[in-house]
Amino acid sequence: MRTFLLLSITAGLLAATGTAAFAQTAPVAASPYDKAPWWMKESVITQTGYVYTEVPANRASFSATFLTVADTAEKAQAQAIAQTRGLNQALAKLGSDKVRITTSFSMRALYEQYRDKNGNKIEDQRGDKIDKYQVSLNLSVEVRDTAQLEKAYALVLAAAPTSSTPINFSLQADNATNTWLYTEATKDAHTRALQSAAAAGGKLGAIKVIDPTGRACETDILARAPEGSWDNTQAREVEVMVSGTRAYAPAPPPAPMAMADYAPGSVEYLEAKALQNPFIQVPPLQRLDAKSCVVYGLN
Repeated sequence: MRTFLLLSITAGLLAATGTAAFAQTAPVAASPYDKAPWWMKESVITQTGYVYTEVPANRASFSATFLTVADTAEKAQAQAIAQTRGLNQALAKLGSDKVRITTSFSMRALYEQYRDKNGNKIEDQRGDKIDKYQVSLNLSVEVRDTAQLEKAYALVLAAAPTSSTPINFSLQADNATNTWLYTEATKDAHTRALQSAAAAGGKLGAIKVIDPTGRACETDILARAPEGSWDNTQAREVEVMVSGTRAYAPAPPPAPMAMADYAPGSVEYLEAKALQNPFIQVPPLQRLDAKSCVVYGLN
């Protein structure tokens, strides 16, 4: 019985000691680094190529507003349409694929006014005190062929709008231009990598990655990311930055044309008036930037 008790006590002590020792064992520290990108398992050189070009803007937009006032909303709207009918026809002659027109209407009531005891004019905004109606017709013009810009702008101003906005230029790069930019950026990356490897006494090896977004050469990609972080190696959409302007000397205006035989507001009248008052508008140069990252092996 003594032997059994001693063995039981000894086993209990060992179990308790072992449990305490296990509880006091410090956990193995997690590695602060995740797996490196697969192309980093060998000696590599990462290089970003850059390229830019300047091309004229190929888009222009502006708007004009025409205000009319009449006893009824229908009459005011009809007057606004009549005032811009010839203008719409003249702009349509430039080609719907070259000049796009968008029109919108808004209307507000003009109320009778009275003077208060201080002599200030105040509108009596009641339904039975409406005096007239004012219709605002807004004409938005998008020019997709800048060769038609000067004529379109002159036609709109020839229609005598109540107000107009300045011309806004922009650039919509085509696929051929974007492809050329990325190709040149990749060529630049190869030249830089070749010269860097030679300067360091090495030679370029096989291509590991070609990334037109440039993300593969960023430090948060080359450095190891924490466990569970999102995959930074995925390509993302490239943003093309556009900026810059260029001034041009105005060309001499064309000779004026006679307008006596044209009905005011007609297509012929607006075209003749537009020729008498040209507005020289030369699209400014816009800058396009692109970059490309190439990862090479090293020999």
